[in-house]
Amino acid sequence: MTDAALHTLTGAYALHALPDAERHAFERHLADCEACSVEVRELSETATRLGLAAAAPAPRALRERVLREITTVRQEPPDTPRRTRAPERRGEAGAWPRFALAACLAAAVGLGGVAVWQQREARDARQQEAAARQQAEQLARVLAAPDARTSSGALEHGARGTVVVSRSEDRAVFMASGLAAAPSGKVYQLWFDDGGTMRPAGLMRASDPSSRTYTALLDGPVGGAVGMGITVEPAGGSARPTSAPMAVMELPSA
Repeated sequence: MTDAALHTLTGAYALHALPDAERHAFERHLADCEACSVEVRELSETATRLGLAAAAPAPRALRERVLREITTVRQEPPDTPRRTRAPERRGEAGAWPRFALAACLAAAVGLGGVAVWQQREARDARQQEAAARQQAEQLARVLAAPDARTSSGALEHGARGTVVVSRSEDRAVFMASGLAAAPSGKVYQLWFDDGGTMRPAGLMRASDPSSRTYTALLDGPVGGAVGMGITVEPAGGSARPTSAPMAVMELPSA
């Protein structure tokens, strides 16, 4: 491979895109070429910044122009003082400029995709945290409401359940202790009893699995519900009860 061809490999080398033979040849060249060393360092730093950047969608026109010109734009070698550039031999340097440019573009797209994924994950985590905080605040308001009323009853296998209702908040909280974990592939689901019609009120998850305690803010308003129930449902819950309730409790009156 000629010196002129080696000068064009800086982009592919910075992106770890060279086959072993070309990489070894370029590294030998790199030891004696200050211009290529500087360019490799700058390209590596740019790739790192791309990975840390917040990505934004590129205009469609820009994407189309880059994809159109990628087959025609040549990568210029770095300036090499006191050295005459040798003519390129067909099949050697001609393919690499396009490959290096394509590799740089692919890396930019890939790193941008990582940045988008990181941004999406952070946004989802913030949304989940905000939802959990809002639910905890609502649960606390129900328990602390001046008109909060409670009703307790026995569940299966010696477990106990307590429902707290605040008509001013129009919400209810259910607490259970001593309740065994749901069978594998199943969940506990809560329901409002609207005079014989069961309305989904959310899934119940253990707040402390070791002590088998549960605390859940029932989904939706109490409305005209006269009671609540608990069933065992397939993972993800059901639109209507698919099993006999393991407990049905009347809601406390005002």
